[in-house]
Amino acid sequence: MNLFSPAALPLRPGRPPAGALAIGVGLVGLIAAYCIHLWPEWRHNPDLSHGFFAPLVFALLLGESRRLGPLRWVQPGTPALLALGLVLAGGFALFGLAGLFAASLAWSHALVLFLLAGTLACFLLGGLLILADARLRVLPFNWINLTAIFLWVLVAPVPNGTYTRLTLGLQGWVTNGVMNILQFLAVPARQHGNVIELARTTVGVEEACSGVRSLISCIFAGFFFAAWQVRRPGRRVLLILVAPALALTMNFLRSLVLTLLTNDNVDITGPWHDATGFAILGVTAALLAGLAILLESKDTPPPVPPATAEPTAAPAWPYRLFWTGTGLTLSLAAFFFLNSRPSVSPAAVVPSLTTMLPAEASGWQVKTPTDLYQFSSVLQTTHLLQRTYLRSTGGAEPVALTVYVAYWPAGQASVSRVASHTPDACWPGSGWIAQPASAGHTQSIGPEYSPGEYRVFRSENGSTQHVWFWHIFDGRVIDHRDPYSLPALLRSAVQYGFRRQGSQYFIRISSNRPWNDLAGEPLLREILANLDQVGL
Repeated sequence: MNLFSPAALPLRPGRPPAGALAIGVGLVGLIAAYCIHLWPEWRHNPDLSHGFFAPLVFALLLGESRRLGPLRWVQPGTPALLALGLVLAGGFALFGLAGLFAASLAWSHALVLFLLAGTLACFLLGGLLILADARLRVLPFNWINLTAIFLWVLVAPVPNGTYTRLTLGLQGWVTNGVMNILQFLAVPARQHGNVIELARTTVGVEEACSGVRSLISCIFAGFFFAAWQVRRPGRRVLLILVAPALALTMNFLRSLVLTLLTNDNVDITGPWHDATGFAILGVTAALLAGLAILLESKDTPPPVPPATAEPTAAPAWPYRLFWTGTGLTLSLAAFFFLNSRPSVSPAAVVPSLTTMLPAEASGWQVKTPTDLYQFSSVLQTTHLLQRTYLRSTGGAEPVALTVYVAYWPAGQASVSRVASHTPDACWPGSGWIAQPASAGHTQSIGPEYSPGEYRVFRSENGSTQHVWFWHIFDGRVIDHRDPYSLPALLRSAVQYGFRRQGSQYFIRISSNRPWNDLAGEPLLREILANLDQVGL
C-alpha cells in the first residue's frame, strides 16, 4: 500500500482540530526545552552561533511549506501507523542512549547533545506524519518541512571524536594549501605540522582557523536556502553540495590573506583575525543566497489548491501512538532527572585525606601542590590531595613517588562519571604518551591488596612514569573501562550509571621506578596501609 495519498487534496481550512493543536503545542514545548538546553552551547561555541536563528528559520519554513507546496499527504492505514511507531520508537531509544551516556559524560557533553538533537528530530517527524494525515491536512509532507526538521540536528555539536578528526584534517589541508601558494609566490617559509615559519615570525593554523566554523554554518545555510528559495530537486542538491565547498574555499582564502599580512609585519591578532572571520561567514552566506536566487526557476509556480471544508474522521490511533511515545519518553526523562542529581547528605563525614598521605617522611622531600583545586569543577569534587615524595640516590635522577587521592561522598557523582577521569583519558592531554604494551594491563602489588590498573607513560623528553590506579566504589575496587570507547562507556552506564548511594575514591600512584624497586619502601607500605582502610 502506498504511504502517500494519490488524491491532490487541498489544505484544511480554518482552525485545526483540538487533537492536532495539542500535538502542535507538545512539539513547541519539546523545541523550547531543546533550545533552553542548547542555549549555553550556542553562546559559548562559535561553531554553533547559527543556532540562535533556528527557531525563526523553523517557523519560516513551516509557513513556506504550506504556501509553496507540494501538498503531499499521508494516506491513513497500516503503513502510516507502522512508520509513525518506528519513528517514535527511534526517538525513545535515542533519548535512552543520551541519558545513559550522560551518566558517564554529563548532559552538556557533545555526544549527549547530538543524541538529544536526534530525539527531537524523531518526534518532529512523528508530528509531521500526523499533521500531514490526509484527514487533517495541516502541514504537507514535503521537502521544506523535512529540511526544517533536519536543521535542528545541525545546531547541535558534532561528537568529539568526529569533530577532532574533521578539525585535524582541515588544519592539515589549509596549512599545506597555504604553503603551496607561498612557494608559488616565492615567499620563504617552512612548515612544522600546522605551524608555518616565516622569515620574521610564525603563523599557526589553529582549530578556529581550520574552517569547521564556516563549514557547519554554511551547510546549515545551504539546506535553508535550498528549501526556501529553490523548488527543483536537482538544483537543491547542487546548492547543498556547493555550500561546504564554498565555505572551505573562503576560509582558505582568509588563512592565506592573514599569513601574507603577517609576513608584511601586520599584527593579525585581535580585530584583524576576528573581523576576517565574521566577514567570511557573511560573504559566504550572501553568495549562497545569491546562488539560490539564480538557481530558482523564473517560471510561475503551480497554484496551491484553495482550502475546502470536508468532514473527516479524527485520526484516533496516530494520536494515541504519539502521546504514548511522548509519555514514555517524558517518564524516562523524569527517571534520569531524579537519579542523576547530586544528593549529598549534609551530615556525611568527609574523611581526612591528609592522614592517608604523610606530610613528612624520613629521607624524603615532600611536595604538596596548591593548584589542584583548579580541576574541582571538572571532577565534581573539592576533596583532592596529591603529594610527591623525592629521595636522592646520588645519581642524576632522584626516586620520585607521587600519590593522588580524590574522594566523592555518596550521591555526589555517578560511578561512570568518576571512571571517565583516568590517566588514560587525562595524561595524553598534558604531553604524556601511553605505551601500547601497557594498555589495559593490571599488576599485583601484594596479596593483601587488589591488583591495580597499570600503565607506562613517556614524555617527549624521554621521561618515564609507571602508573597504578584504582577506582573504589562503596568500599570495593571496581573494574576499569576504556574512557575512549563508546561501548565501554555504555556498559559502565548500564552497570553503574546512576548508582550514587556509595562513596567513591580514585587513587593513583606514579613513579619513575617500577614496582619492584618500590615495594620494600617503608613509606609506600605506610601509605598502602592507610589506603587499605578505604577498600584498596
